[in-house]
Amino acid sequence: MKIICIGRNYTDHISELQNEKPEDPVIFLKPDTSILLKKQPFFIPDFSEEVHYEVEVLVKIKKVGKHIQEKFAHKYYDEIGLGIDFTARDLQQKLKEKGLPWEKAKAFDGAAVIGEKWLAKDSVADINMLNFSLENNGETVQKGNTEFMLWKIDELIAYVSQFFTLKIGDIIFTGTPAGVGKVSAEDRLTGFIEDKQIFSIQTK
Repeated sequence: MKIICIGRNYTDHISELQNEKPEDPVIFLKPDTSILLKKQPFFIPDFSEEVHYEVEVLVKIKKVGKHIQEKFAHKYYDEIGLGIDFTARDLQQKLKEKGLPWEKAKAFDGAAVIGEKWLAKDSVADINMLNFSLENNGETVQKGNTEFMLWKIDELIAYVSQFFTLKIGDIIFTGTPAGVGKVSAEDRLTGFIEDKQIFSIQTK
């Protein structure tokens, strides 16, 4: 399986990092080795002094598709999840300044948290009006709603499938809202969709 990530999909997050608003979705990939193993803590890598959390709504692909039309995209997933795209921000900034790819800052071991709980799409009143949030040590640090995505989930599936064949089990990280911040050792990060806890992890 592959992990397809979307960058700069919320205007407030674009503003907080002083990035330009893209004309098309920004896409990058994470390998399966970036998935944080279940019930394991996240170990802050020694090559970064500023690893940030980025909470994101996830979509799990359920069938193979290529060149999917937006009007048919809803047929390619039936589960919604939540995760964290850990980012070595200091390393990413250096790479961006040199015009280099971000993988070292985004795709390192453990950089993808995938919540153990998945919600049936049919159990959600409106997938384009979905509240989600992240708590750090009991304090809410990120709050988002899929209403404010620049590109909605079905649009993303249609766009991504122009370039990559989507396969069963692939996961799309759909972008993060404002509020990203640095993680420290012994933080407890807990993610919610609406009022349902989806994951809780410890940092080391």
